[in-house]
Amino acid sequence: MQRYMIAESLEDFSNHPIFLSGDHYHHMKNVMRFKPETKVFLSDPNGKSCIAEIITFTDDKEVQLAWVANEDKNNELPIDVTIVCGLPKGDKLDLIAQKATELGVNRIIPFASDYSVVKWDESKKKKKTQRFQKIVQEAAEQSHRQLVPTVHQAVTLKELLALSQKYSVKLVAYEEDAKQGEQAVLAKTLQNLQRGDKLLIVFGPEGGLSENEITSFKDDGFLTCALGPRILRTETAPLYALSAVSYHFELLNGGDY
Repeated sequence: MQRYMIAESLEDFSNHPIFLSGDHYHHMKNVMRFKPETKVFLSDPNGKSCIAEIITFTDDKEVQLAWVANEDKNNELPIDVTIVCGLPKGDKLDLIAQKATELGVNRIIPFASDYSVVKWDESKKKKKTQRFQKIVQEAAEQSHRQLVPTVHQAVTLKELLALSQKYSVKLVAYEEDAKQGEQAVLAKTLQNLQRGDKLLIVFGPEGGLSENEITSFKDDGFLTCALGPRILRTETAPLYALSAVSYHFELLNGGDY
């Protein structure tokens, strides 16, 4: 079944018809060509999901649905993961946003790093954030997430350090650790995490992170870690880390956390 993320709380619709318009109406009627009695998944901003059945497409360009049953499966990671990505060149952040969503990320924070070639003014920050939010919503629906990740506006180092105070576990991917053969920090960190914990991981842009940034992160309680023995591209590193998180929490022990 197709999944759709809606803005309203499903608590309001358990005994009432659900009306959707705009992109949802267009996709169901004109792209998927659904007919009445077709069933779909609906997920709200609180992570609640249900199975709903299409009743009719109205003349007002709305699709009317009826709640059928709650969804009895949770597809979300058992820990809350935020990735911070140094602003990369081109459309690499589009790829990161899409694939990170498929892999279960909760939050994506673009970071204006010292070595970022790309510079965003306030207008571009807003436009880019809107674009990324659309990308993650589509990816969340495609991958059958119950939640849509949040995309933060690009931040400075100072702003990032302030945001990091909300996290008890903070890592920064550092290629010098990989060169020196350090392999244990990421694995040990995952072993010590418990269901519901919040993990923040920082990744640099193409040029990596500056020594000043690494020092600032360490002073703020971050641990540096390697992502295997090879040096990964800026768009590969977040996906490697999220895959490791997914394997550890969802496959290694059958999700028993």
